[in-house]
Amino acid sequence: MRLLIVEDEPHLRYRLVQTFRKRGYSVDEAGDGRQALEKGEDWSYDAIVLDVMLPELSGWSVLKSLRDRGDRTPVLMLTALNEVEDRVKGLDSGADDYLVKPFSLRELFARVAAMIRRSGGEPSPVITVGDIVIDTAAHAITREGTPVEFTAREFSVLEILLAKRGRVVSRSYIYDHICDEYDSPASNVVEVHVCNVRKKLGSDFIKTIRGRGYLISN
Repeated sequence: MRLLIVEDEPHLRYRLVQTFRKRGYSVDEAGDGRQALEKGEDWSYDAIVLDVMLPELSGWSVLKSLRDRGDRTPVLMLTALNEVEDRVKGLDSGADDYLVKPFSLRELFARVAAMIRRSGGEPSPVITVGDIVIDTAAHAITREGTPVEFTAREFSVLEILLAKRGRVVSRSYIYDHICDEYDSPASNVVEVHVCNVRKKLGSDFIKTIRGRGYLISN
């Protein structure tokens, strides 16, 4: 899954970016509102963590611009403001969630993951496909009750396909959502990860739809 972290405080931004990456996310970053809008136009994100108090453009302005142009990416507002009016303003402006600083990283991770699940129509973190059980919150997978080890990138590919279960997902879509702006991956990175998932979960778990992409059936 690919995130955009928008935070003007360099130390906190670095900490968030690195910690999300360790959890398997691909992460882009922005230090001001104008840069955030530019990246939102250039890339498709699964979620945005957006600070309210930003240089150039405020988080409110960024959020309004995103929603005015029809961008429905889930947005979590991050702020030091703890007034009820500010929380209401964020939610009324189109934010999907709101977290007040200082905050627990565990809570932030849980809220971001829940936003992404809801936007994909999967309110539960546990998904069962045949004899395979995937816990997207715990990043745990079992096959016939036996744990299966996955790399972070393999799990990301699996999450993307599960979020669109029953629909064909193009190679380019997967590529854009497992790689961030700093990646220089091999051109066959998607094929390699799909192959690895099949080796671990069965050759028929992910179907190839020739000329269109990949599919996990319902």
